[in-house]
Amino acid sequence: MSTIPKNNLYTRDHEWVRIEGNKAEVGITDHAQKALGDIVFVELPDTEDEIDAGDEFGSIESVKAVTSLFMPMSGRVIAVNTELKDSPEIINEECYDEGWVIRLELSNQEESTELLSSEDYKEFLLDEEA
Repeated sequence: MSTIPKNNLYTRDHEWVRIEGNKAEVGITDHAQKALGDIVFVELPDTEDEIDAGDEFGSIESVKAVTSLFMPMSGRVIAVNTELKDSPEIINEECYDEGWVIRLELSNQEESTELLSSEDYKEFLLDEEA
């Protein structure tokens, strides 16, 4: 089973969100990075972009496929992980820490109720594998 930190929230598209106050950090889950394989390129949004929950905000290219990234919560991009431009493999190595993708200033914290807890995400993965 993939690593699923308890303090994060998750999407059915395999993104994770770590909320602190009105800010959040977003990345892809351990399950997603394992499924993708070796990541070779990450397309990032621009800082200051306003993106709604559910909208595409970038993509990740691996040796296997290109997959879109979807915004888990609405907000304004306040930082992008520029380290990923030169070293996208950081996501494979540290998807929950150094491999974060974007940081947001949240515009609607109530959207967090639509996300999965770590336990719900674990159940979702089990159902997906069945």
